[in-house]
Amino acid sequence: MKLLNKNLLLICVLSVVTTFTHANDDKALDLDALLQQLEQGKFAQNQQNTQREVEFSQKRSEQDAMLSQAKQTRNAALALSERLETQFEENEFKLADLNEAMNKRLGSLKELFGVLQQVSGDTKSKFQNSIISAQIPGRAEFLDELAQSMGASSKLASIEEIERVWFEMQREMTESGKVTKFTTDVIEAGGNKVSKEVLRVGPFALAADGKYLDYNGTTGSVAELIRQPAGRYGESAASLQQSSGDMVEFGLDPTGGSILKLLVQAPSLKERVEQGGTVGYIILSVGAVGLLIALWRFIVLGIEGAKVSRQLKSTTFKTNNSLGRVMKARDDYPEADTEALELHLTEAILGEVPKLGRFLQIIKVMSVVAPLMGLLGTVSGMINTFQAITLFGTGDPKLMAGGISTALVTTVLGLVVAIPMTLLYAMLNTRSKNIVFVLQEQAAGVIAERAEAQNSNPQSSKTKA
Repeated sequence: MKLLNKNLLLICVLSVVTTFTHANDDKALDLDALLQQLEQGKFAQNQQNTQREVEFSQKRSEQDAMLSQAKQTRNAALALSERLETQFEENEFKLADLNEAMNKRLGSLKELFGVLQQVSGDTKSKFQNSIISAQIPGRAEFLDELAQSMGASSKLASIEEIERVWFEMQREMTESGKVTKFTTDVIEAGGNKVSKEVLRVGPFALAADGKYLDYNGTTGSVAELIRQPAGRYGESAASLQQSSGDMVEFGLDPTGGSILKLLVQAPSLKERVEQGGTVGYIILSVGAVGLLIALWRFIVLGIEGAKVSRQLKSTTFKTNNSLGRVMKARDDYPEADTEALELHLTEAILGEVPKLGRFLQIIKVMSVVAPLMGLLGTVSGMINTFQAITLFGTGDPKLMAGGISTALVTTVLGLVVAIPMTLLYAMLNTRSKNIVFVLQEQAAGVIAERAEAQNSNPQSSKTKA
């Protein structure tokens, strides 16, 4: 009732406000009309309140019905839960009895399936990394699924699955002894995927277009090695791929690619020389110059030795060789005594010695300078190594590898240049001295002849005197 009185008061206030508002507009309403309006509004409000009370009563009965239905549903669910719990406990006991009975019936077969599961897991990893899987894919996936299904549940392997495990292992052994060709997608060094004919040599190597390939067991892809092994290995791969059944020498990697990966990482001759740096290039330049000089002197001394040999067989002295020029002194001084002739011949020989030994001292100096330059490169490399250790410590050996490589390579280059230069100098010096020995021998013979002639004719000597 209080709520109703408040609503009536609010309606009255609103009506008064409305009345005053309309009075300002048309000023036609009076107090009787206002009272009539209030009575009409009160009647309408009572009707609305009555209707609201009826609706509220109806909804409350609906809510009571819904509550009763929810309680019934809850009670039914609780009863179902109790039945399910009881049934679950009974099933647990039954399942334990059945597992015990199954284990008793399995007997030794349980150990068999355990071994089968272990063998499947071990063989799966071998098949995944085997290059035979590049030709026969899908084997590792089957073994993996079999091992996981047997380990995750009590499911037993079927006869077909056991026979397939045996078959796959036998096929792996059979294919290991074959050299076959098959077509597959190959990822080239540039990144392009191209279908190529691939040669497989047992479980050891894959090759295509004379290049070695690498099989990735994780992705199942075949790709060219970015760095290929030395030339003779590539040539043997190309020869084997082009062979029609003939015997071909081929390098096998029994480790499954480990040795091949180490082999391709080995630096080539050009890369080793580049590790020597500036000092290494200077040493090689010195060696090249020394080699050119040595070859030139070999040719000159060879020609001179041949001319001297021909001069020894001739009685006519020619000036196109050192022996002819030395012997010409005898004809230039036919009346000279022994001592004078000896001096003239010695003078002629001394004039020929520098020509025969020309540039030999340069080769000798190069043979001494080359190892010294190698030592210089060694010291420079060790300085770089110690600087790297000072800045970065000794945690990463690769930081020190550059300086050590420079130190060792320059030492090797210095010895590589020095040893041949020393041998070449010794050979050229021997050839030069052999020609000088021939000149001295022939000069000694001429002096002996002149002395014998003077001794056999002393009277003519006195008369001349």
